[in-house]
Amino acid sequence: QVRLAESGGGSVQAGGSLRLSCTISGVRVNSACMGWFRQTPGKKREEFAIAMIGNDGIEYDDSVKDRFNVSRDNAKNIMYLQMNSLKPEDTAIYTCAADMRRTGSDGTSCYRRDFMYEAWGQETQITVSS
Repeated sequence: QVRLAESGGGSVQAGGSLRLSCTISGVRVNSACMGWFRQTPGKKREEFAIAMIGNDGIEYDDSVKDRFNVSRDNAKNIMYLQMNSLKPEDTAIYTCAADMRRTGSDGTSCYRRDFMYEAWGQETQITVSS
């Protein structure tokens, strides 16, 4: 059974940094496409991952590009999201997800669209105050 557990959420002032961790069990982090999604207050969860990592590379949403960095530790089986220069509009519930049908290698590609992902974490809140 695949399980994802986020940690590292919390509150920070604008301009600050936080790092989210997504600890995975049941699948190797480098044997899946992994993504971070978020849901801002009053809205539905965004359909496209704000950050995605697979064996074919990394992609970011324009809203977080140059501020957020996604990485993975294959030995620890953890995916990270380093969030820098945080803005109040980054306030959201963040969730990590895994697409186990693709790896970004062996002829497969990773995608940011939410319906590609089968396993989801439990969510963590990030609040950025101005």
